[in-house]
Parts: sequence; structure tokens; C-alpha cells
Amino acid sequence: MSLGLILTIAAPLLPLGRRALVDRDADLLERLRAGEEEAFVLLVARHHSSMLRLARSFVSSGAIAEEVVQDTWLGVLRGLDGFAGRSTLQTWLLRILVNRARSTGVREHRSVPVADATPAVDQSRFDASGAWRAPPEHWVEESDERLLAEGLAERIHSTLGELPPRQREVVMLRDVDGLSGQEVCEVLSISEANQRVLLHRGRSQLRQALEADLGGSRDAVA
Repeated sequence: MSLGLILTIAAPLLPLGRRALVDRDADLLERLRAGEEEAFVLLVARHHSSMLRLARSFVSSGAIAEEVVQDTWLGVLRGLDGFAGRSTLQTWLLRILVNRARSTGVREHRSVPVADATPAVDQSRFDASGAWRAPPEHWVEESDERLLAEGLAERIHSTLGELPPRQREVVMLRDVDGLSGQEVCEVLSISEANQRVLLHRGRSQLRQALEADLGGSRDAVA
């Protein structure tokens, strides 16, 4: 079972398939450029939640995150004619948002260098792709039923909130919002190597938390 599927349980809304999202965004973009106000309303409804999640990892409060998102939408409207379509609309939106969030000047105290994080789990337990070499006890057994438990979804939310900001951003963009590694690099202005390290470390900490919870639940029943 992929970590992306697990994280979907913790997301506020189930994301659309990437291909469908891109296609619908392209249609809405054309309608918006033609002056259709409803197209803008639909775009906001589709992307606001993911934008707010990302903004919240850069700033100190939910209220500031809302301001960043609102400012981003204004920037989108002003820069619409300049969007050439070399990236997806979602990537463009999130890149604008990151620039706005960083320009607020409230992120400095939360910045964490890529190399300063302590490995969350013994790296020998994972292969080069970040998957378990051997699943932990009880990870596969009864996993479908366990992953649907409300308490586990709450644990995922809690663990995501405890990740260093940049790790959290990469995991959310990759595993919840469905962006590719290249798109995440474009949005966050990081290298592919940094993106892989951050994703691996963030996923490792989530796996460690889930392993502990799944094992603990079985021990309590035994």
C-alpha cells in the first residue's frame, strides 16, 4: 500500500486524478480568459484548500495564511495573460503562492536546512526508492481496516504537523496534492536531490509513527 494512499485519508478532500485536474484546469483557464466569472469561482474552489495547506507551512498563523492565499489569487488575476502554459496551472498557482509567502518575512525563524535533520529511522531499513526492505510487523496484516480508523487519520495529521516545514511541504505536495518531483522542485525552488532527501525523510517519519501505532494497537489487543 502506497504512502500516498495513506495520506489521502488525512487530506480534507480526495484529490482528483492528475490528468483530470490538468484537463479541467485548462478548460477553466480558457473560460476565465474569455471573461467568465464562474470559471474563477470554480478554480478557487478546486485549489484553495491545497494552497492554504502550503501557505500555512510558511507562516505563523492561519490568518496570515489566508491573507497569503488571497494575495496569490489577486496575483493570478493580474498575471493571467502572462501565463504561457509551460507548466500546469496548479504548479503556476503554487509557485506564486510560495513567492508571496516568502515575501511576508515571517518564515525566517522556521527555516530548516536540508542537511540538519536527524534521520527518523535507520536508513538501512529502506531501499533506494524509500520503500521498506521488509515491512514492519503488522504493517501489511489488516492494514486496510486500520488505515480507515479515525484515530490513525488524526495521528497522520499530528505527525505531518511535527515535520520540519520543508519536509512537510514536499510530502504534502507529492503525496496529497499529487505533484511530480519536478513540479515540486519548480514550486519550492529546490534541487531534485534536495527534493528526494526531503521526501524520503518526511515519509520515513510518517512510516515510523504509523508502525508504532499499528504495533501498539495489536499489543493492546493481545
